[in-house]
Amino acid sequence: MRNTTVSPGTPCPAPPRPGEPPLHRLELAGPGTVPFAAGPFDELGPLSRSDRPHRHTFYEIVHIVAGSGTHVVDLAGHAVRPRRLAVVLPGQVHCWQDQKGLDGALALFTEDFLVDHPGDRALLRRIGQRCWFDLSEAEHERTGRLMADMAAECRQRAPGHESVLRALLHVLIVRTARLPTPGAGRADRSGEPVGSHGSAAPGAPPTLAEAFIRLTAGSVARSVRECAQELGVTPGHLTRTVRAATGRTPGRLLNEARAYRAQRLLAHTGLPVRQVAARVGFADPAYFCRFFRRETGTSPGEFRKHHSSRLPSIDPGRADA
Repeated sequence: MRNTTVSPGTPCPAPPRPGEPPLHRLELAGPGTVPFAAGPFDELGPLSRSDRPHRHTFYEIVHIVAGSGTHVVDLAGHAVRPRRLAVVLPGQVHCWQDQKGLDGALALFTEDFLVDHPGDRALLRRIGQRCWFDLSEAEHERTGRLMADMAAECRQRAPGHESVLRALLHVLIVRTARLPTPGAGRADRSGEPVGSHGSAAPGAPPTLAEAFIRLTAGSVARSVRECAQELGVTPGHLTRTVRAATGRTPGRLLNEARAYRAQRLLAHTGLPVRQVAARVGFADPAYFCRFFRRETGTSPGEFRKHHSSRLPSIDPGRADA
């Protein structure tokens, strides 16, 4: 992250690939500034309420205290109302629609900020797949206090504030992961079943399966062999480990991740199918169409027609808007 003169943690646009939703990153004020920000919507700027589809390079946790509207995340719209909590993962496409009186607090942070609690990455990925949570009155009050404490630490920047922020964020993540999740035991979009033993415990180093799942979430199309090479193991060892942890093979998880990236592009951009195919690693558009139908049960054109009628999208020529 380069040094700037803007407030620490300000979400700032970064150049996206042509035709893709804008990519926002955290802009830091200078050397030594922690990659974390917390505060009300108004304090973090207009991009925090953006009604244009966009992505982040960072995590975003949103606590809603007032207002209404729809929060679109990837392929689904979620009702905005008080006493709700949302978790948006890096790379997810989202925007706020028809918002009225939207008020609450946000916590923005990068992967690097989780260094003290690396197991939180797995928890965030799990809760991020569900995205929205309804809070009881007690949970709502506890969450509000945590968000207020984090915002105060960010503003005051007293000695030791970075450690305090990491501790408060860890508490928020763990408490959110405890919230009841419907459909426990089913696989999430990261490719790992909810409740799988493949996850590292909070605070523990990531397992090999966790490291592989993180690779599948990236934007680069990789083969099983390439993933194994990057992780420093043999393809056979990777396959045995991932299958034992998730019940699925690395190849299956890579295909699911690639299909989901294609769905995002089809739903939120006007890129031609051949360009979508190329973006997810297919040189042959016809082969991509067969792959997409096999994975999703529909063609790319049918999928786009269905989702473009109910989700916002961007024009390929206006990706930087």
